[in-house]
Amino acid sequence: MATYKHLFFDLDHTLWDFERNSTMALEQIWKSGLSKHLEHVPFAHFMDSYTEVNEHWWGLYRKEQVSKEELRVGRFADSMKRFGLVDYALADQVATSYLELGPYMKHLHEGAIDLLQDLQEKDFQMHIITNGFEEVQHIKLRESGLRNFFKEIITSEAAGAKKPNPSIFHFAMQKSGAVMRESLMIGDSLGSDILGAQGVGMDQVFFNPKAEIHDVDPTYEIQRLSEIRGILGMG
Repeated sequence: MATYKHLFFDLDHTLWDFERNSTMALEQIWKSGLSKHLEHVPFAHFMDSYTEVNEHWWGLYRKEQVSKEELRVGRFADSMKRFGLVDYALADQVATSYLELGPYMKHLHEGAIDLLQDLQEKDFQMHIITNGFEEVQHIKLRESGLRNFFKEIITSEAAGAKKPNPSIFHFAMQKSGAVMRESLMIGDSLGSDILGAQGVGMDQVFFNPKAEIHDVDPTYEIQRLSEIRGILGMG
């Protein structure tokens, strides 16, 4: 069994329950006024559309094909457009409200805090590597009670590169004082986290709670965060 000293966690969808928190934030925005512009659209239909559109925009952002600002508003403009509502100013308002509400949601994936407490007691050095916006991710970490578990918070904005670009992983090594052979990347994204870490020779844990079928060969694969204990020899 490999000996790991540094654990690098993704944040969204891995520790912070993005799907649940995002839905809660958007439901508040929907009830506070957006529904008036889409009176015949059930919130669940809008949410399904937004989820698909948001994933598309984040894919473009990771490839550096759109800017942070284009992503921020474009995902809402395109979601609204699917239901016949073309209003960029309204999309901008929704985007602002979303970034004001979303990061303050506190739901984490099951077992996250207990796991991190156990890892901290075992003296693992833990860090975050995230493609999320710098200011937003720090709020999420603080408000959800995660911040004190992590030594370094590496964001794509600070690193000047997004996962899976090798540069962000090398930047993380420099910031943390870690080396690849003693490091483990833990994340939910095959493209960003797993293939990104593979590209620099870092072992990986693919967090796959929905047991999605894929053709990637990660070092480890789990459906529950608690399974990380076994990988690290903690029983």
